[in-house]
Amino acid sequence: MTGFAFKQFTVAQSRSAMKVSTDGVLFGAWVCVTGAQRMLDIGTGTGLLSLMCKQRAPRIVIDAVEIDAQACLDAKDNISRSPWQDIYVHQTPIQTFTADQHYDLVISNPPYFNHSLKGPNEARNTARHTDSLSFEQLIEAFLRHTQEHGRLAVILPVHEANTFIVQAELRGLQLARRCDVSMTPDKPVSRVMLEWHRIYNMPSYDQLCLRNQKGEYSDAFVDLCRDFYLKM
Repeated sequence: MTGFAFKQFTVAQSRSAMKVSTDGVLFGAWVCVTGAQRMLDIGTGTGLLSLMCKQRAPRIVIDAVEIDAQACLDAKDNISRSPWQDIYVHQTPIQTFTADQHYDLVISNPPYFNHSLKGPNEARNTARHTDSLSFEQLIEAFLRHTQEHGRLAVILPVHEANTFIVQAELRGLQLARRCDVSMTPDKPVSRVMLEWHRIYNMPSYDQLCLRNQKGEYSDAFVDLCRDFYLKM
């Protein structure tokens, strides 16, 4: 069984189409969990983001939704072996998911390919392409499952982030945080992390380089992720 060991938990990923990535770890460390009591993780995959948020906020109750049956098996195994048990995995499309309470925080590392060629792996296609979850559907799920003070956090490539921003603003969401991510100081921005609110807050803008000019992890990246990576 292949897996990825972190400081407080291990992520098995032999059945999941999408494996642990720097994007996921970066995003899980960046998401603001302060004050959140209930969180919804849309497209949880292996459960990585839920586990990271649970490590940072042990009292938060998490519902993790995943459409793929094999990924759900990995997520359930990973959670059962972790120090935290109140993460509940639901195998269902978010479009039909129902909950008896609203959430303070909704997070997603969503599929983002719209028109690119698909490969032979159907599970990977589902995880990577917006056929299964469009940006409009993700925003609608956020609005359906939160109230006035709800927050939505996503990570996307630059082009798709720009598309998401337009759609979120059309639905009246307010940008609260943005972090532009590049691999090195001389590389262009490759990922954008966004936090949206339903009510206006003064937005903050940050930039983060994963590596410095020497090719080493940057101080900012180490500060953000040191609680998770074994060798930091």
